[in-house]
Amino acid sequence: MSGDDVRPLLLGLTWFPDRTGGLNRYLRELFLALEADGARPRAVVLGPADPPTRVAAVASDKAPLPARLVRYAQAAATAGRQADVVDAHFALHAFLPVVLGPLRRRPLVVHFQGPWASESRISGDRTLEVTAKWLIERSVYRRARHAIVLSSAFKRLLVERYGVLPWAVSVVPPGVDLDRFRPAESVSAARAGLGLSADAWVAFSPRRLVPRTGIDVLLDAWPRLLETGDGRPSTLLVAGDGPSRRELEARAARLGVSATVRFLGEVSEEVLRTCYQAADVCVVPSLALEGFGLVVLEALACGVPVVASDAGGLPAALGALDPGLIVPAGNARALSRRLEDARTGTRPVPDRGRCRAYAERFSWKEVASRHRALYASARWPENTRDLRVVYVDHCAQLSGAEIALLRLLPALSGIEAHVILAEDGPLVSRLLSAGVSVEVLPMREGARRLPRERVRPGPVQLARAAEVTAYAFRLARRLRRLRPDLVHTNSLKAAVYGSLAAKAARVPIVWHARDRISPDYLPSPAVTLVRAVGRIAPDAVVAVSDAALATLRDGRPEGALPPSFVVRDPIPRAPQVRRDRESESRLGMVGRIAPWKGQHVFLEGFARAFGDGNERAVIIGAPLFGEEEDEYERSLRELAARLGVADRVEFAGFREDVWHELERLDVLVHASVIPEPGGQVVAEGMAAGLPVVAAAGGGPAEVIADEVTGLLFPPGDSEALADDLARLVSDPGLRRRLSEAARERARDFAPEAIAGQVMQVYRAVLAARATRKPG
Repeated sequence: MSGDDVRPLLLGLTWFPDRTGGLNRYLRELFLALEADGARPRAVVLGPADPPTRVAAVASDKAPLPARLVRYAQAAATAGRQADVVDAHFALHAFLPVVLGPLRRRPLVVHFQGPWASESRISGDRTLEVTAKWLIERSVYRRARHAIVLSSAFKRLLVERYGVLPWAVSVVPPGVDLDRFRPAESVSAARAGLGLSADAWVAFSPRRLVPRTGIDVLLDAWPRLLETGDGRPSTLLVAGDGPSRRELEARAARLGVSATVRFLGEVSEEVLRTCYQAADVCVVPSLALEGFGLVVLEALACGVPVVASDAGGLPAALGALDPGLIVPAGNARALSRRLEDARTGTRPVPDRGRCRAYAERFSWKEVASRHRALYASARWPENTRDLRVVYVDHCAQLSGAEIALLRLLPALSGIEAHVILAEDGPLVSRLLSAGVSVEVLPMREGARRLPRERVRPGPVQLARAAEVTAYAFRLARRLRRLRPDLVHTNSLKAAVYGSLAAKAARVPIVWHARDRISPDYLPSPAVTLVRAVGRIAPDAVVAVSDAALATLRDGRPEGALPPSFVVRDPIPRAPQVRRDRESESRLGMVGRIAPWKGQHVFLEGFARAFGDGNERAVIIGAPLFGEEEDEYERSLRELAARLGVADRVEFAGFREDVWHELERLDVLVHASVIPEPGGQVVAEGMAAGLPVVAAAGGGPAEVIADEVTGLLFPPGDSEALADDLARLVSDPGLRRRLSEAARERARDFAPEAIAGQVMQVYRAVLAARATRKPG
């Protein structure tokens, strides 16, 4: 349904520019954009002297709070008589009219631009006051049909802290007024207007002066820039006011930088724009609770690059422009290094033209259009919707299963995906950056990190089992609240506790079998348990290979398991790489360091093949789970020394950019000593056009045709591996032939193709479930 005839009522705080602040600026810009888009919005705010038409101004924000709230509620009730939808931008002002008052029957949309209660706690307010604010927020947010956030990071906050359903939350990045905020015709003139030297290096930070915005971190970083200067004068401009101002000015004095730091206080829009235009860089050093950062877009629209922390939605705001503009929150040393590199050109920042072009992607017209569609949906809920799937994983590290999930979810069409993890970790930020909804429902570490080899009867194991069972019932309560159409478990542990939770919540469940369920991989009691649960719990099983599925079946006929499907892990298209180096050949392994992965076989094979050559071996990866893997890594270094190749072996550690690492290699080795369930890295190497040598077992043997798309050798046979490595290094024609065939084969694993296969599984499960329902 179109939103053309929807009349929204916007309930805000105050009207910008009577009071500055991101929330007030956003309300005004949205109101004006809705008007320009043909809508007829109304708004209620606290008292500007001369409000625009259809904006009701009520008591001053200096009035006593009870009187202010009552008068605000009365004005909202009056304006709401002509409204179809209420859009609340500040929970306190919305509470009386939409929770207790006459607007409670109107369809409600809310904007969440930050956790008011959490900000209050950071500012040092009393516990009772913080709790009261949280209860007010929660009552307003959970009543809404739609919630709008500026970034996925704030969607996570809304889901985890306030219990809002992820399906009700839409991520709508803000716009920027490209006419008001524009590059300077003359940077020198802009600087002259501020009394700055034309040749100065200028940093600008427009922030509310409260602890969470991190100006103290910026001040701590500033002396280092002055010490390592390039001869030009440096100036830091700080615009904004707040309760921390006096403390920050004192801090600048203690650091000896007062002469180069100017606190401007509250500034007009004209001065704000001039500050942007005069700056070499804008700095947003927030520590927490940053939804998106409107100042980021304003600076970029003025052609000024931004260096920001990784707090909240800032990575989403800047990451697509240049991930190198992001530094760790609270790290003054990292911030000073990045600013220093920007000033000296050691690590350049985007130029003014590129910054402006990026800002032009954020249009208030598009924001208004998205809002009108959401308003219409709130008023006229549609009968059809996308499939809602909850994905469950016990792990938030960037291991193979988690990387596969990252690649799958954005490729799925017609799915509202929500991920529930049992821990916080790198996967969370990666999901948020990909625009995927995620929450952390924490599990006790002892149960979550119990190594698979210790899954056997015993007092400790029984205690861990009790913890996992308790967690499963917590997850079941969450699933009953979420009411998804399907649950999809992404790891072996998640399959076990997720099955119990899904059954308790009466939601169909799909297992993703990524492990070998056999005694060479798991203890016998665990094998028995998983196979037994696998026969009765899942509605369908998705396995990464025929070999992985066979271990779950254990020789039983096909009907012994629920409907089962083999779906390979998705592999994105790799960049085309030329490998015509005349220097030494580089042969490498990529993946987690663990005894069964066989890095020792690789080192032994490398030493046999190139004992006195100039070839180099690279081991890319790190131990992820437990002391045994840490000890194994130490033994590998000792092995390289004993074999006499330590000076030609590089332990590169964990690397997030797998394609960059594959680009550095000439040959990829996969040397697992027991059959690999899937072998995702094998397909990645093939997609990158690498000749691959892999152990002939499990998933890799299903992906590679020996001598056609790669080479296979008997698992654990370092002598056979040595022969294959020597062949490849000495035969460029063989490398080229295998490389071309491997790249062609890898196209079968494109994320879009794999997503289509997964959707077929979902449709089959839901169709089967529908036929079993009575009537």
